[in-house]
Amino acid sequence: MVAEAIKNRYEFVLLYDVENGNPNGDPDAGNMPRIDPETGYGLVTDVCLKRKIRNYVEMVKGDEPGYRIYIKEGIPLNSNHKEAYLAVGLQPGTKASVHDVNKARAWMCKNFFDIRTFGAVLTVGDNCGQVRGPVQINFSRSIDPIVQQEVTITRLTVTREEEAEKERTIGRKHIVPYALYRAEGYVSARLANDPTKGTGFSEDDLNLLWEALINMFEHDRSAARGKMAARRLFVFRHESDLGNAPAHKLFELIQVRRKPDANPPRSFNDYEVVVNDELPEGVALEIKL
Repeated sequence: MVAEAIKNRYEFVLLYDVENGNPNGDPDAGNMPRIDPETGYGLVTDVCLKRKIRNYVEMVKGDEPGYRIYIKEGIPLNSNHKEAYLAVGLQPGTKASVHDVNKARAWMCKNFFDIRTFGAVLTVGDNCGQVRGPVQINFSRSIDPIVQQEVTITRLTVTREEEAEKERTIGRKHIVPYALYRAEGYVSARLANDPTKGTGFSEDDLNLLWEALINMFEHDRSAARGKMAARRLFVFRHESDLGNAPAHKLFELIQVRRKPDANPPRSFNDYEVVVNDELPEGVALEIKL
C-alpha cells in the first residue's frame, strides 16, 4: 500500500546549542565557525542540517525500501539514475521523452527519502527530471553574537619522516565556547501531494523528519563538534494544504531571550523561551521537544 501524501502545511522552529565545539566550519576561513561578519552572529548552513538528517535516516532505516539516501558519500549520483531507468524499462544512455523522464522521476521520489523530502536536480547523465522538495530549512543563526576561539593543541607524533627529530607538533582547534542557534523550516503540502509535481512525502516521512531533528545530534558526535543538543522543537500545523497564516508571523510567536544576569551565556538555562499562544485561526502549535 502506497502511503498517502501529507495534506497539511507546516512550519517549525528548532533550537539547538553547542558547547566548546564547531557546529559548522567555514572552509573559506580556515574552518573557523561560520559567522555573519557584520553582526558577529553565528551561522549554520541548511545543507549542514540536511546532512545530519540524511545520516540519521540512513542509520535508522538502512536500505529499507523507500528510505534510501541519494546524496551519499562514495556513491556516484548517476549510478542511481541508471538504476531508475532500468527499473522503469528505459535504456540508460538514451534520450528519454518527457513522459519517460517523469516515470524515472516518480521512481526516484518513491525510493529515496532525501529526494522525496528536500528535492534534487536529476538532469545530469540519464535525465530523471527536477524535484522541488516540500521541506526547506533556513540558515540557522545564533541568538547572540558568538566568540570564535582558536585553541592550540600539541601532538606527540609527527607527520613527515624529516620531522622525526621533533618531539611534538602543534595543531589548532576552532570552537565556540557556547551558543544557542535557531533554525526555521517549512513543509509544503502542495509540493508533496500535487498529482503531477508532488513527491509523495507522507505522514510517516513527516514523523521521521521530526524524529531526525530531535535526535540527529545524538548520533553525530565528534571531538570537533563538542557537545551539541536539540533543545526545543515547535511545529505549527495548518488546517489546509495552502496554509492559514504567513510563516513569518508564526515564527514571531516564538521568542528567545537571554536572561539579564547571563553575561556571557554559557548554558541553555541562561535563556528564556517565550511562546505566544495567540495563534491565528486554523493554526495549531505542537511542541515536539
